[in-house]
Amino acid sequence: MSAKSGFRDTVLTAVRSAPRLVGGCDEAGISVVHAGGRVTTEASTGERVEQADALQVELQDGPCVQSIQESETVRSADLRDEPRWPRWSPSAAERLGFRSMLCVQLFTSGRTFGCLNMYSDTVDGFDHDDVQAGLALAAHVAVALRGADLVDNLESALASRDVIGQAKGRLVERFGLSSEQAFDVLVRYSQDRNVKLREVAEQVAREGFGALDDGRS
Repeated sequence: MSAKSGFRDTVLTAVRSAPRLVGGCDEAGISVVHAGGRVTTEASTGERVEQADALQVELQDGPCVQSIQESETVRSADLRDEPRWPRWSPSAAERLGFRSMLCVQLFTSGRTFGCLNMYSDTVDGFDHDDVQAGLALAAHVAVALRGADLVDNLESALASRDVIGQAKGRLVERFGLSSEQAFDVLVRYSQDRNVKLREVAEQVAREGFGALDDGRS
């Protein structure tokens, strides 16, 4: 399999899995940042996603643009009442029917190269657990896009919530982090070391915070 076809298979698998793995997700797409800042939608679950993403790029306004530019996870509970993106949100809600949105960055070696964009047809479609699920899925995608084979089963990131919770608990206790910060430490370590999130969490849960000593900045 060529690198190009492997990349395509990876992003297609990810977007098709998102509605099953992330509770509020009805549609999903992956946007990638190319040299010079050009952004393209590399895979999507449907035409509505392609239109929503293209409109963000055209207007330079919207959650994906914000997520890429500001290096953060972005969530909107109601696109009909969203002041952050006054040009994009009305079209996304009225013309395309999306009511809420979640954008999760794809990191590789400490830099952002794209976003996993998840859309819901309902208001407040994404809760805290959905954000965590989206981050876990994005972590696996990022590892795969760095040259590793797509994980045997993307659901493994979600099926392993117990061990991920144990690992987060150890980091929270040792470093005084919030739950979200502890999860981010695990995700970043997974991506930077090209190791599956589940394996990182199992190591931390088993060995404690010392398992990440060599990866801390």
